[in-house]
Amino acid sequence: MAEIGKIVKVSGPLIIAENMGDSKMYDVVRVSEKKLIGEIIELRGDQASIQVYEETSGLGPGENVYSTGMPLSVELGPGLIESIFDGIQRPLTKLREVSGDRIARGVYVPPLDHEKKWDFEPIVKKGDEVVPGDVIGTVEENIIITHKIMVPIGVSGKVLSISKGAFNIDETIVVIDTENGKKEVTMLQKWPVRKGRPYAEKLSPTKPLITGQRVIDTLFPIAKGGVAAVPGPFGSGKTVVQHQLAKWADADIIVYVGCGERGNEMTDVLNEFPHLVDPHTGQPLMKRVVLIANTSDMPVAAREASIYTGITIAEYFRDMGYSVAIMADSTSRWAEALREMSGRLEEMPGEEGYPAYLSSRLAEFYERAGLVKVLGKEGKNGSITAIGAVSPPGGDLSEPVSQATLRIVKVFWGLSASLAYKRHFPAVDWLTSYSLYADKLGEWYTDNVSEEWISLRSNATRILQEEASLNEIVRLVGMDALSPADRLTMETAKSIREDYLHQNAFHEVDTFTSMEKQALMLKLILTFNSLGKDALEKNVDIEDIIEMDIKDKIGRAKYIPETEIQSFEDIMKELKKQMHSLSSEGGI
Repeated sequence: MAEIGKIVKVSGPLIIAENMGDSKMYDVVRVSEKKLIGEIIELRGDQASIQVYEETSGLGPGENVYSTGMPLSVELGPGLIESIFDGIQRPLTKLREVSGDRIARGVYVPPLDHEKKWDFEPIVKKGDEVVPGDVIGTVEENIIITHKIMVPIGVSGKVLSISKGAFNIDETIVVIDTENGKKEVTMLQKWPVRKGRPYAEKLSPTKPLITGQRVIDTLFPIAKGGVAAVPGPFGSGKTVVQHQLAKWADADIIVYVGCGERGNEMTDVLNEFPHLVDPHTGQPLMKRVVLIANTSDMPVAAREASIYTGITIAEYFRDMGYSVAIMADSTSRWAEALREMSGRLEEMPGEEGYPAYLSSRLAEFYERAGLVKVLGKEGKNGSITAIGAVSPPGGDLSEPVSQATLRIVKVFWGLSASLAYKRHFPAVDWLTSYSLYADKLGEWYTDNVSEEWISLRSNATRILQEEASLNEIVRLVGMDALSPADRLTMETAKSIREDYLHQNAFHEVDTFTSMEKQALMLKLILTFNSLGKDALEKNVDIEDIIEMDIKDKIGRAKYIPETEIQSFEDIMKELKKQMHSLSSEGGI
């Protein structure tokens, strides 16, 4: 590193340095003799504005600035899975060993372990022609994840030699004869976080990301490669929704970015995930998770970098052909970091003090999600599904971060303070939420879940909307003013809300519901509704229908384990038998 500049001004995490004329935007620098990590975010003449990712107390004018000549980059290679990093990919477990519970300033520990040996199993052989993105070999990262070692971007040619055995990530495993001479390839790749990794083609998503959360999978599904926002006021359950998606979504890899949230929430993740059993593999959930923790007490500048670090790691696994889900909790805290740095740069503020480029920065993040055909001769598909929590002050969705996000995403899971107050979780408001993927995914649900799925979903949605309009009448004149058919609609809607949409994240059975069980549960409730209508036509009293014994079994169906799913057939038979008995007694 060469000494290139001197500090002239310190303003919190922002430092102004002079003699920086040879620098480039987004170059990483080391500030003072403490070697604090910083990044150039503005250049004016020979002065550079540097956002520092560590505490700047004690720094003053005249101290040196050293340049690395490289943009902020992440290390990509074996060892990413099961790791926990901060916003600029410093390994927090290793940092604790070096500096204790509080990260000491200027401490550098490589993001990945450069000493550990990995068993490399080659796929290509000497003489093969390779192009960027081709898989040249594999490493068993753990019992469920096979780490695919790929030809780096920009490298193509003939394989001159390839090794097999145990190597660390810095040792040469393949030599490729390129147009520019021999290129030695290791298991380690570096990639600048603010630049998206290339792919061959972007595709239209066709499969849903199954989450096991009934309100999401049934009413507001998200496609693999889709983008969703989870906005909601304080206490409405955004973080629990994010945790549930991270735990149970059927993605191959989960990247969880805790961006400016409370430290105890990340502690919950760290304590909980290693003990959770993945329903898809039977192994600890942590074996397919990468955690990035930049909590609210960490330097604000690193918070701004954290979601770029997360999405770059997600793109790396996508390029292997994996389905990746990235959770950002929350993009509002990230936007606040953007606003603070913009204010220190003395830029012209936009709405509510946010910088004018807020929308474009949000779009840059979300547009890096998607279903793509990855590079390489095989032409595999990989996907990134991005789910961002938004924390609007006071639950006001008209504020800039929420509005900018809604213009980009295709799925909106709006959390309601009133539902949370009633202890209805997940507090996704079925009247304001939407999914623009629902129609496109209908064919998949029909082929893989139930031929009746589209009608089940549309009937459930219709009944919930009818309940909302009938509620106005009930509030004015009471339930007794409704016709028997409307009372049946209200009773069915109550069952959909309480027995189906309400889901206990902390109950060992109810926390996750397979698509097969969701279809059976919904069919039970809607069969009760249709048979109830038939009974009303035969002059059966509405009170007799509402007080049927079978309703308790329908209400408890959510607690039936997946292994005993055949018992739904018995409940259905009993429902039909009891309803037939009522109709026979009530008929004329």
